[in-house]
Amino acid sequence: MKKILGISGFYHDSAAALLVNGQVVAAAQEERFTRKKHTADFPVHAIKYCLEEAGFSINELDAIVFYDKPLLKFERLLETYYAFAPKGLSSFLKAIPVWIKEKMFLKKRIYDELKNCGDYDKKQVRLLFPEHHLSHAASAFFASPYEEAAILTIDGVGEWCTAAIGEGKGNDISFHKELHFPHSVGLLYSAFTYYLGFKVNSGEYKLMGLAPYGNAEAEQTQQFVRLIKEKLVSIKEDGSIWLDQAYFNYTTGLSMVKDKKWETIFGFPVRKEEEEPRQHHCNLASAIQQVTEEIVLKMAKTAQKISHSDNLCMAGGVALNCVANGKLLKSGIFKNIYIQPAAGDAGGALGAALAIHYMYFNEERNADKNQLKQVYLGPNFSDKEIISMNKKVKAVYKRYDDFDKLTEGVAAKLSDGQVIGWFQDRMEFGPRALGNRSILGDPRNPDMQKKLNLKVKYRESFRPFAPSVLVEDTRDYFDLNVASPYMLLVADVQQTRRNPMPENYNELSLWDKLYHQRSDIPAVTHLDFSARVQTVDQETNPKYWSLIQAFKQLTGYGLLINTSFNVRGEPIVCTPYDAYRCFMSTEMDYLVIDNFLYKKKEQPDWEDKEKWKVKFKMD
Repeated sequence: MKKILGISGFYHDSAAALLVNGQVVAAAQEERFTRKKHTADFPVHAIKYCLEEAGFSINELDAIVFYDKPLLKFERLLETYYAFAPKGLSSFLKAIPVWIKEKMFLKKRIYDELKNCGDYDKKQVRLLFPEHHLSHAASAFFASPYEEAAILTIDGVGEWCTAAIGEGKGNDISFHKELHFPHSVGLLYSAFTYYLGFKVNSGEYKLMGLAPYGNAEAEQTQQFVRLIKEKLVSIKEDGSIWLDQAYFNYTTGLSMVKDKKWETIFGFPVRKEEEEPRQHHCNLASAIQQVTEEIVLKMAKTAQKISHSDNLCMAGGVALNCVANGKLLKSGIFKNIYIQPAAGDAGGALGAALAIHYMYFNEERNADKNQLKQVYLGPNFSDKEIISMNKKVKAVYKRYDDFDKLTEGVAAKLSDGQVIGWFQDRMEFGPRALGNRSILGDPRNPDMQKKLNLKVKYRESFRPFAPSVLVEDTRDYFDLNVASPYMLLVADVQQTRRNPMPENYNELSLWDKLYHQRSDIPAVTHLDFSARVQTVDQETNPKYWSLIQAFKQLTGYGLLINTSFNVRGEPIVCTPYDAYRCFMSTEMDYLVIDNFLYKKKEQPDWEDKEKWKVKFKMD
């Protein structure tokens, strides 16, 4: 029985995952424990959790695996500065001391950090370092239900590689094509993330959410597409790209782009962080989304030509672009697509462990038996721990012995327009809340998107919300013929549910468009009639399924709004206390923690939101 701990850290989205005999028994991001979003800190708390969950000590592990090769990254850093010299001196002087102090001797640092996770004998520890994109590829292929598949990994940058096309067969992964730094789809998308006023490595999903507010067919949008292709990126037929570094600053500078040059191209300056998006911002977001989709589709076609497979596995940060994923699914290039639910660097921890299990130890693989069937891999909490929290905060609550009675009552509250914090069982691994650490609302309510954004999440009002739909009812609402359990596919709302648009719809202001009722499920219908769908299966999440089923029995609608249980800038909640604090600092109406129900207006000092607020950095 092989016991392998995978870890990612020191860049962003640190995490740990523990594999026992090929099965993932525990996985979590460090941010959930430390409350520092996208933290790069060594995942001490996540490692401790994984070991405690499985009941192992560090000495009992067969291997500890770090998700990339730091010395290759250092080589890339030195070669890049040398190639662009004398440019980038200030960036070089800032980066090199950190690398020499912390990352050149990463092996020693990992050993030192592990001491914070428990006592161990260094002679007993086998420490291994697969390459970054192998970790991504392994996280997708070895977690998939396929014995063979094409593999596509796309992100910002690993060591040198920024995208890779490969194949998985049985226990083996091989790569056929790689795209190398500084040419990167992920960095191109992040450059626009920066230019449109969002934070790099955090706000890319906001850029994706802003894109549908642009008019994809408008003359300005198509002009932006042409300018991007003429000035910034050359796209080859196989999906490889070449970025003109005269316009970018990430190789040697301290920002993503050369602001003045971009302003000359697009005709407006970098959007300030809290500046209201205007139509030209939306149109540029739409343009880069279109360009990204074109690149991803071309890469996928190349992967299919090389592999001749019907199956595709995807990972890397760009694989979280669920709009591109939806287009790829609809294209029919592959019959089956598996996207790693923790596709970014957090999932690299899982992939590193899987790569070593199958490729280093050569353990037997059975795709049907060993596939990752759900991502509820984080901590859960006992009644005793919840009651202890209740005493600490002097919470007023009602405990239900009959869970069906609880779901019926919560469904009724949802149908009355109440907002519910929903906390159940084990926390999700990956960036999405999938029904265990979620905030829920009624998708039929035309005011619900605005209420959730402004009064609960405290975030930009344009941000969309996703539906959680009973898997058996998916086709009733969305043009989607596969399961989407991880909220990684965008699909169109069915034509029969759409409302007719006014003739001047494209001339309306952004906010008039936003608050126009587009369908009978307006709170989850985006401006382009799309939705980021999560399908809910009774087998993998019976509690969440039963709640949606209770809502369906009451209203006839088998879906709910699902957004992550956090406020802007905060990681998704982990503990019952995190949930209660977040509940009290917002305008949520009710909180459910396992079988405990809390009504806001019954809590002590319920009107004093400032008492419970925590200052988080804006994301």
